[in-house]
Amino acid sequence: MRGKAPPCRTVLPNRAVLDRSIKIVKFVGKSKTCRASEGAASSRTGEFQMDFLSEIVARKKERVDEAKQAVPLGEMLTLARRARAQARPHALSRRLESNRQINIIAEFKRQSPSKGPINFAADLATTTRAYQSAGAAAVSILTEEDYFAGSLDDLCAARGAIQLPILRKDFIFDEYQVYETAAAGADALLLIVGLLNDATLLSLRRITEDELGMDALVEVHNSDELQRAIGAGARLIGVNNRDLRSFNVSLTTSEDLARLAPAEIILVSESGLSPEAVGKLSALGYRGFLVGEALMRADDPEAGLREFTQRREGAKQGAGDEWFE
Repeated sequence: MRGKAPPCRTVLPNRAVLDRSIKIVKFVGKSKTCRASEGAASSRTGEFQMDFLSEIVARKKERVDEAKQAVPLGEMLTLARRARAQARPHALSRRLESNRQINIIAEFKRQSPSKGPINFAADLATTTRAYQSAGAAAVSILTEEDYFAGSLDDLCAARGAIQLPILRKDFIFDEYQVYETAAAGADALLLIVGLLNDATLLSLRRITEDELGMDALVEVHNSDELQRAIGAGARLIGVNNRDLRSFNVSLTTSEDLARLAPAEIILVSESGLSPEAVGKLSALGYRGFLVGEALMRADDPEAGLREFTQRREGAKQGAGDEWFE
């Protein structure tokens, strides 16, 4: 991008971030050992986890307010339009339309609230280039600062390292974040239906896709959210197999929602995926698969990714990670 540099802000992992993750991991681990008395205890666990999600969003709102002070909306809009003038329109959805390979969206994620530190030693440029060499269809970059130890710097670094479409994964609820995403060089962003009302979902999708020529991966967790996504005009829908209340993962979610989605929708399965599961879901109509933690924990991310991308034959025969992981 020529002219002003993209709006990248360096956010290095710190002790407070690690301590916060460890606290959440301990709570989640404890809650998972107490399944015998589900009832009220299960309800309290769900309430805690949804409160924690609200905490993440509240902190993100503070971050967005700070960003607006540093780079006002009008200036960010100019940067976004300048970046998109040189970018490929709808690069992610066009890549996923191809059925010539298993389309893996390979994720770079240092840590998560429920699993704690995953891999702080990984070099972003080296890892994303390995993903590209192994045949990834796209790369996903976590940019949430306080709980996932990401940043827009990571997105900018990935844009400089690879030519693949880049998805920004974050908690996005404000039009400013959409323009910020474009200015930083992303091709797509995540919109979580469960965090947005219908009017906001529709508005953000239109800005992303109709105004900027990017893609919105609209994430759903159940049939009600699927219908809301379709109502908002989503054509690229991510099905997250992880329940945000319990943190449990079930591939049944992807299997069930595949039967309800219109044929013209491009479906992406997220969370808890193995090469065997990818083969099975591909036979059900899924065109993309988001894989994160498994690759970040692998000694050789390129070899790990090839375990997914080289299973085309199994996918044809129907043989047979994650957002809040």
